[in-house]
Amino acid sequence: MFVLVVGAIAGGYVGLAHHPGDNPVAAKLPAAVGPTTTLTPDPARAKALADAQAHAAAAAMSAAASAKRANDLAIRTSQAASRAQTRTDNLPVPASCNEFTGNRQIGCALLLEAGFGLDQFSCLDKLFTKESHWTVTAENKSSGAYGIPQALPGSKMGAYGADWQTNPVTQIKWALNYIKKKYGTPCDAWAHSVAYNNY
Repeated sequence: MFVLVVGAIAGGYVGLAHHPGDNPVAAKLPAAVGPTTTLTPDPARAKALADAQAHAAAAAMSAAASAKRANDLAIRTSQAASRAQTRTDNLPVPASCNEFTGNRQIGCALLLEAGFGLDQFSCLDKLFTKESHWTVTAENKSSGAYGIPQALPGSKMGAYGADWQTNPVTQIKWALNYIKKKYGTPCDAWAHSVAYNNY
C-alpha cells in the first residue's frame, strides 16, 4: 500500500511537469520573436519632403514681407493724408466770386457751374496757383504740361474746345471735370498735391 501511494504522488508530479501552462514560471517566459524588419529610406520621398518644407518657409517669408510693405504704405498714406488735411482745414471761404478778378473770377464761376460749393474755391485757387499762377499759356518745357491746370499733354484739353491753348474757360472746364472724376473735389485734389506734389 505504501508503494501505491508513492506511485500516485509521483504520477501527479509528472502530470504537472507535462503542463507548462499551469506552471507559473513557464507562463512568464517570453514568446518567440520573429526576425527584425529593417526599413530602407526612400531618397525621392525625403527630397520631396525637404522641397515642400523649403517652399513653405519661402512662402511664409514672402507673405511676411508683403504684409510689412502693405503696413508701411498704409502708415505713409495716413501720415500724408493727415498733413494734407491740416493744410486744407483752415482755408477761407469767399462770400462770392465777385471777390476775385481775371482768371480767378472765371474759375470761381465755373466751379459753381460744375456743382461745387464756394468752400472748394480756396483749394482750387491754391492748386492752380501752385501749378501755373493761373497763367493760360504756362508751359513746362521739360514735361510738356500746359495751361492753368498744367494738363499733360496739353492737347487733351482739346476735348473741351479747339482754343485750349489760349482760352481759360476751356482749360478750367477740362480741369474741373478731371478733378471731379479722379479726386471728387478740388480740396481732395489739393490734398493729394500737398502730399505727393502732383494731382
